[in-house]
Amino acid sequence: MATFVKILIGSILAAYLAMKWTAPSFHPESLKGARVLVTGASSGIGEQMAYHYARFGAQIVITARREKVLQQVAEKCLSLGAQKALYIPADMANDSDPDRVVDFALEKLGGLDYLVLNHIGPTTFGMWEGDVEHTRWLMKVNFLSYIQMAWRALPSLEQSKGSLVVVSSLLGKMPNPFTLPYSSTKFALNGFFGSLYHELAMKKSNVSISICTLGLIDTDSAMDKVRGVTNIPAYPATEAALNIIITGATRQLDLYYPWFTQVVTLIKDWFPSIINYFIQNSYNYIP
Repeated sequence: MATFVKILIGSILAAYLAMKWTAPSFHPESLKGARVLVTGASSGIGEQMAYHYARFGAQIVITARREKVLQQVAEKCLSLGAQKALYIPADMANDSDPDRVVDFALEKLGGLDYLVLNHIGPTTFGMWEGDVEHTRWLMKVNFLSYIQMAWRALPSLEQSKGSLVVVSSLLGKMPNPFTLPYSSTKFALNGFFGSLYHELAMKKSNVSISICTLGLIDTDSAMDKVRGVTNIPAYPATEAALNIIITGATRQLDLYYPWFTQVVTLIKDWFPSIINYFIQNSYNYIP
């Protein structure tokens, strides 16, 4: 059995390396002047994506709820080399704000080449206690606003042969404890945009979709929740952000970051009891 597992893991790693070896090349100059809308850009991964796009010389619109922080991020983007850096505060739980943000970006930039959907609503980290209303609200922020913005931006992305980039999570492919509302929204994202990918391909659409599956990233909000609760390693937000940008720029369907998240999702389907054991024992929980 041990030999079989070693061969299996070796085969998966070989397949992963082969896939990476044949992946399209990234050309940073392709992003110079690109018209980009990044959501959830006041902190964490979204903020880091804004800075990377700025260094590549893109034209950027950023959005989140906190106006003063957005202003600071936009100013830094200009100092890093962004051709334009504009911001619009918005609450994605508001029915009209997702459309308003897209319309603002289309007006100010004259169209879109990249729509990067990254925002999430605040949620607790702990055992679920039946708060259906919070789950409903979070679904609106983390899922429904994504599809609302995507639909609004699709005509412009079609004209520009643009890219739709969706930031998802390993928790949208592998259920974990303590994150039920959040995990539910990410499963919904993966299902919707995975299906939309097929429909766009069947229609010979010019728009590419990239679905980015992330493991634990060292953002302040994530680390505040899991510190002392789990020993799962966290990976740098700036590196995650760059990998997301490259995936969108090279029009790849999937990103798994860090790399082993893809291996884990494959093993989960083949050996679910083993993965379930590790999940349940990776948290410091005493009933």
